[in-house]
Amino acid sequence: MNDGTPLTGTPAADPDLLYSEDEDALRAAVRSLLADRGDPATVLAGLESDVAYDTGLWRALATEIGAAGLLVPEKLGGAGASAREAAVVLEEVGRSVAPVPYLTSAVIAVTALLGCDHAQEEVAAPLAALAGGRTVGVLAVPLPTAPGGLPEPAVRAGADGRLTGRVTSVADAAGAELLLAWAQGPDGPALYAVETSTDGVRTDSVTPLDLTRPLGHVIFDGAQGRLLATGDRARTTVEQALLTGAGLLASEQLGVAEWCLTETVRHTAERTQFGRPVGSFQALKHRMAALWLEVASARAAARHAADALATGSPDAPVAVAVAQAYCAPVAVRAAEECVQLHGGIGMTWEHPAHLFLKRAKSDEVALGSPGRHREALAGLVALGAP
Repeated sequence: MNDGTPLTGTPAADPDLLYSEDEDALRAAVRSLLADRGDPATVLAGLESDVAYDTGLWRALATEIGAAGLLVPEKLGGAGASAREAAVVLEEVGRSVAPVPYLTSAVIAVTALLGCDHAQEEVAAPLAALAGGRTVGVLAVPLPTAPGGLPEPAVRAGADGRLTGRVTSVADAAGAELLLAWAQGPDGPALYAVETSTDGVRTDSVTPLDLTRPLGHVIFDGAQGRLLATGDRARTTVEQALLTGAGLLASEQLGVAEWCLTETVRHTAERTQFGRPVGSFQALKHRMAALWLEVASARAAARHAADALATGSPDAPVAVAVAQAYCAPVAVRAAEECVQLHGGIGMTWEHPAHLFLKRAKSDEVALGSPGRHREALAGLVALGAP
């Protein structure tokens, strides 16, 4: 992982931005599942319930398709795939705004555990449970935390491993069974595992903008934690988890933008005014053509980030910063155009356009805002240095 020092040395190999046959097959399976069990009407109905996420849909995605273990090596109970395959899943999750904890559990929490010592039972057991979809895990840091911007721990750990503190705005905390707590231990920063059923753990739900990705404030009041990593290793593994999450979040943003563009083109081709499809009007053609170019560029940026993470490229921090700085605004713009070009129906609760706008706006500040990633990119490439 780069520490902010300008990247030097031999350039990384050219990224592979194309999808492989295996990735296309995975996409087809995930899209079919989400179309069957996570269509907009089902998502809207679920928002009016008190469940944290669609458990049946998550079970099918995580276990039947095996998506939860994509990032986990086979010897540790996973599929032995890479960030490229996980990115494909997240594209489809974004395309359907599926209320499942894939980003938080199967990507961020899994990556955090992979950075710890696999020989420890405290690491191997929860990693296998996450890979098998039997457990939902969450890294207990605020959702807006960006790679390279990890704050000082809000949680304190005693010598006996008991945790005290409060972490705000943790995504998917309400539905998690396992929390990975970034804490200040007796010997410096540390990462602890805590089951949410443990005495002294409480999650206070808050009402987020995006109801498909619930937020919660996590309170530790003397909860017993299991030590996973300490010192530099703990900090490095949490930073890598945030970097991977930010890089693959760009693929979710791409999926949001693609759905919005496709749905807008379909709607404007069917809706008529003055005896003509409104999509034939030149002003709307220009808007949709400009959006198509932005979505195509977002696809390249998201694929570059996924490929860099999959190959362990030294340029991964740069690729992630570029992807987030570009894809987040594109997703928001696509969702706004979708709402506006649908006219009155786009403003209603019954039409799913608002789900995509809310997911896009929520994703825009998740794991670092575009401005935060532009600042990081400037430092990584020594922009403006004498």
